[in-house]
Amino acid sequence: MRLLLALLLPFSVFFTIGRPFSGLFCLLLQITLIGWIPAAIWAVYALGQYKTDRKIENMLKQRR
Repeated sequence: MRLLLALLLPFSVFFTIGRPFSGLFCLLLQITLIGWIPAAIWAVYALGQYKTDRKIENMLKQRR
């Protein structure tokens, strides 16, 4: 669901993963028609990093 959101409304993904300042900057980038594609790519990348960070945290918790 977040991936679809990252493609349609890239700025909103940053708010869902707890990065509001990046979300505001992404919104400014998204306002321009040319900036929509880089904003969507950035949102998909950030979402992938968020998921990777969560997996690492879960693995570290299981080892303790």
